[in-house]
Amino acid sequence: MAPKEVYIGVIGAGGVGKCFLSQLESLSKRYATNASSPKISLVFISRSTKTLYSEKYTALPFENLSTKLANSTQKHLSLTEAIGFLSAAPGKAILVDNTSSQNIADQYPQVLSKGISIVTPNKKAFSGSYKLWQDIFSAAAESGAIVSHESSVGAGLPVISTLNDLVNTGDEVTKIEGVFSGTMSFLFNSFAPLEGSGGKWSAEVMKAKELGYTEPDPRDDLNGLDVARKLTILARLAGLPIESPTSFPVQSLIPKELESVASGDEFLQKLPQFDSQMEETKAAAEKEGKVVRFVGSIDVAKKEVKVGLEKFDRSHPIAALKGSDNIISFYTKRYGANPLIVQGAGAGGEVTAMGVTSGLIHILERLS
Repeated sequence: MAPKEVYIGVIGAGGVGKCFLSQLESLSKRYATNASSPKISLVFISRSTKTLYSEKYTALPFENLSTKLANSTQKHLSLTEAIGFLSAAPGKAILVDNTSSQNIADQYPQVLSKGISIVTPNKKAFSGSYKLWQDIFSAAAESGAIVSHESSVGAGLPVISTLNDLVNTGDEVTKIEGVFSGTMSFLFNSFAPLEGSGGKWSAEVMKAKELGYTEPDPRDDLNGLDVARKLTILARLAGLPIESPTSFPVQSLIPKELESVASGDEFLQKLPQFDSQMEETKAAAEKEGKVVRFVGSIDVAKKEVKVGLEKFDRSHPIAALKGSDNIISFYTKRYGANPLIVQGAGAGGEVTAMGVTSGLIHILERLS
């Protein structure tokens, strides 16, 4: 029997997208050496203003792909046109969305209703309105298409698959707690380290920005919404009908006076004036022999979700994190007092792309 051919379309060829395409090339070469593996054909790739696609559904060669995309003179297909193109493929199709676009996320139900499976790190699709969440999964159930969004929480860490395994095998998840942001992890590990005194808050934010750990405007990290989106996704998977990332308490670390300044640069310029606020928070924790960390928690029994600063004993696993690592603790009936812990790098192009590639492999296994 000839192996099944699966047709892949990719949206987004930036940081994560480039890493993913490199991993996809390795995967297709590996599959080509195994007679029982499906044949992967990349037939469509697009970024904001450019599209490259194979009109006859023959695989696009990986060589110089980003240059060919940049120089493409083919008509730029809208998402609706791209969906039409993939749904007409002579076999199963998968759309890989490597963007963080809300507009693309809003059209997932339409993609899935055409029988096209989706793999994505896009948090907005799964933390947007609860109605969108329901529409995505009901469209998938009706068409038989598959959705994988492992890397929407914790990049390449197996956070979503672990939670799904707990829930699907009938364990009772009572609480989920952790550090869900590589940026916040890095900031607090250097601002309030276990050893030494750490730097000034504004200096640590500046350093994180220079090292590429923050968004171009650090307020997009410090407002806590990135963590809130991840918690919304996990809470929904644990069975709580959370309406949106703004429907529960989220502590912002942006001083009120700086919320409306014109730019990220101006924000960084004025932030040192407010260092004393964070110094007081750190000192209060130190008085109790603790350290302060920015965490998210979901109390499933009480149906409570919150994001913000918490104090931890110095011996607590959350206090001992290094660098920009994430840590997510699952407290369940089966695991008792000792939680199941997932820990490791929770940010970065390669590990996020790994989560996407892993999701793609799971879908390929189920389709073949």
